[in-house]
Amino acid sequence: MKRPAAVMAIAVIAATAARSAEAQMANYRLDPERSFVHFEVLHFGTSTTRGRFGPVQGVVQLDRRAGRGELSLAIDTASVDTGVPVFNARLRQDDLLASQAYPRAYFVASQFRFAGEQLAEVRGEFILRGVSQPLSLRALLFGCRLDVARQREVCGGDFEAEILRSEFGATLGLPLVANRVRLVVQVEGVRD
Repeated sequence: MKRPAAVMAIAVIAATAARSAEAQMANYRLDPERSFVHFEVLHFGTSTTRGRFGPVQGVVQLDRRAGRGELSLAIDTASVDTGVPVFNARLRQDDLLASQAYPRAYFVASQFRFAGEQLAEVRGEFILRGVSQPLSLRALLFGCRLDVARQREVCGGDFEAEILRSEFGATLGLPLVANRVRLVVQVEGVRD
């Protein structure tokens, strides 16, 4: 009679351990060839200025089954690229990005919202020019796949958000150059 109870206890422990292993966070390192922050801002009411920063460096911990995660991104502010070198240099100056004083912007988050196993939103803090503000990135697209060449899982997506640049002290050109800046973050992370 004691043997079946012992076998049952071992089975319960093994099942619990298996569930615990499944619920562990998976670690991903961002792929520098596929991780960038794009921006759009209305310029003098006549056209939209677009550019990007990157590659973005960062790590993500993700547990889709448990609906949780953690994220840490670093963005080199001097990497700004609009396609116009003179304009890039102007954006790096102290009254806009202040790239010399603040060479990096950061996004750190631990509030992940899922719809099933699909990531829907990431909430955290965005730090630019030494100023921290809450930021929510909404998932436009999210997916995971097996990268055959690497034999590793890759997860990534496109996320969007808006910031008011004045909240970070970047006020040059207001109101002729819009305060509202649309961000589109494209990331792909390779599982460790």
